Amino acid sequence: MASSPPAVPVLDRTAVDRWRRAWDEVMAGFLPGAASFEHVLPAVVEAVCGGAPRRILDLGGGPGVFAERMAGRWPGAEVAMMDLDPVLLALAGAGADGRVRVHRGDLTSSWCGEVGPDGPYDLLTIVMTIHYLTPGRALALYRAARSVLRPGGLLIVADLMPEAGLDRVTGSLPPAAGLAWERWWDEVRADGALRQLLDERRAVFAGRVPAEFTPPADWHRSAALRSGFEQAGVVWRWGAHAALAAIA
Repeated sequence: MASSPPAVPVLDRTAVDRWRRAWDEVMAGFLPGAASFEHVLPAVVEAVCGGAPRRILDLGGGPGVFAERMAGRWPGAEVAMMDLDPVLLALAGAGADGRVRVHRGDLTSSWCGEVGPDGPYDLLTIVMTIHYLTPGRALALYRAARSVLRPGGLLIVADLMPEAGLDRVTGSLPPAAGLAWERWWDEVRADGALRQLLDERRAVFAGRVPAEFTPPADWHRSAALRSGFEQAGVVWRWGAHAALAAIA
């Protein structure tokens, strides 16, 4: 069930900004070509939406850095994000300066009720998140995403979507990406101000194992069409990573 983020400790802004910048650097290892993806995204969005989107939702938004950049790109838009991790939600809330509305919700459960009142949305983004879900839950996420988008709205899903037969070309994530992830969390754990949130995080994720579901883009296209989207196809690719656009 989705819920609003609980009250969190007051965090040092300098530390928050440092962690959020470092997070962006870490995620660049998990989404190679991220700058290229974010360069392509506005043209796709504005072509589909007929201009700047008015309402945007980023699912699995982490500490809110991507959502904040979208708020900067489209300053007239109402931008929201959702995540489950209490540590990342606290960083998002402390760092986005009110430009992004922060929601807490679980993509493996019912989450539409939390974000629905702010919709329907013109743009919904899911970046490096859907691979955590099982095939059944990933399909359910496509269906739920369709339900909160306006007719003609746009869903963007960017993740590992390797092409069959091109293993030597697409390869896999470099080990450095995983090491940078662990190093980021080690530094966060060393900060006493986040101890309460880290305890809560351990409780939230106890027993949860990422599905590491990374089917080819054709699976995502089929899932989108089965979920009621009118059109779907790849609009960006960088090695094994791709972004699927689906129009409601």
